[in-house]
Order: sequence, then structure tokens, then C-alpha cells
Amino acid sequence: MSRELTRRLSQLYVGLALYGVSSAVLVRAGLGLEPWGVLHQGLSEKTGLTIGVVSIAVGAAVLLLWIPMRHRPGLGTVSNVVVIGVAMDGTLALVPEVHALAGRIPLLLAGIVLNGVATGLYIAARFGPGPRDGLMTGLHRVTGRSLRLVRTAIEVAVVATGFALGGSLGVGTVLYALAIGPLAQFFLRVFAVPAPDAGSTVVAARTPRGVIIPR
Repeated sequence: MSRELTRRLSQLYVGLALYGVSSAVLVRAGLGLEPWGVLHQGLSEKTGLTIGVVSIAVGAAVLLLWIPMRHRPGLGTVSNVVVIGVAMDGTLALVPEVHALAGRIPLLLAGIVLNGVATGLYIAARFGPGPRDGLMTGLHRVTGRSLRLVRTAIEVAVVATGFALGGSLGVGTVLYALAIGPLAQFFLRVFAVPAPDAGSTVVAARTPRGVIIPR
């Protein structure tokens, strides 16, 4: 196995694991989750399943939607479905609930920054988009609508559904939306692996709203 492939695989799985950890930290902060996290938590509240299991189930369901859009998943796509959910449940089992606001605010900030690190690691590994990103780009291609509009519509629908089911929507959701693009873009440059054909660094596909997040 080449050194480059070893590095890319390491980045893929470390990034996915850290993404799950960061999502769990946001849950423990209790100040609002990222859009898909709101949906996962809401479904978890209604079904009694752990949030990690719900994340896996939702990811698998979204991946099935790729079939009519003729998207082909990569190693990173399939790994995304499983690793993030497992890492979330593992972290939630280890990290206790925090009740004091003085502890929840640092957890929120740490979770958002760690999510940016994880995003940079995962996307820069170049093993395919996450299932939720594939849904976005697939709908963009099928409908002819802009990526901005498609992504906004998906996230609004996801947040509204999750909130209606009991998911956590709050200041953390807004702060995440504002911070994750710049953070992910920065860490994509930090962890970029040179492209094999040109020796240049790969940053990431970008939408009019910023970096595509690997969910």
C-alpha cells in the first residue's frame, strides 16, 4: 500500500470518527444541533433508538435515494453511513450529561471546531461524498435548480421535521451554520492530499453557500 493511500485511508476514518464524536459533543452541549442532527435526535426521541443508530438508518435510507439518480457511492460514502453513527453512540456512552451553562458553552464551541476538523480530514481524503451530499447534488442535477436552493430546501425541511419530532434547535444550530463553512474550508487546506495527476492540492467542491459538508 502506497504512503499516499495509507494517508488518505487514515484521514477518511479518523475524520469520520471525529465527526461522530463532534456530533455527540453537540448533543451533550444541549444548545442546538446541526441540521441533520436535529432530525436524528427527533427520530431518536420518537423511536427509542439511539441517535447513532438513527443516524445510520437515515444515512442508509438517503443512500437508497441515490439509485434513481444514478449516483455511485464511494468507499467514503458507505463508511460515512456506519462510522459516524457508531462513533456518536460510543462517545455518548462515555461523555456524561452536562447541566451547567458554564460547561455547555465550551462543549458547543469544541464540538463545532472539531466538526470542522473532521470535515477537512474526511473530504480531503477524496473517497466520495457523504450520502446527504449526494442527495443534494443529485437533486440539483435532476431538477436543474441551483445548489444553493436545493441545499437550503433540504436543510429547512430536515430542521423543521426534526424540531417537530423533538430535536434540539437553538443558538448552537445558528452558530454551526455560520461557522462550519469557514472552518471546513480552512481545515480542507490544512489536510489536503496532493492530486495524483497534477501534484496540486485538492480543496473541495464548493457551493454558492460554501463548502459541501460530508453528511
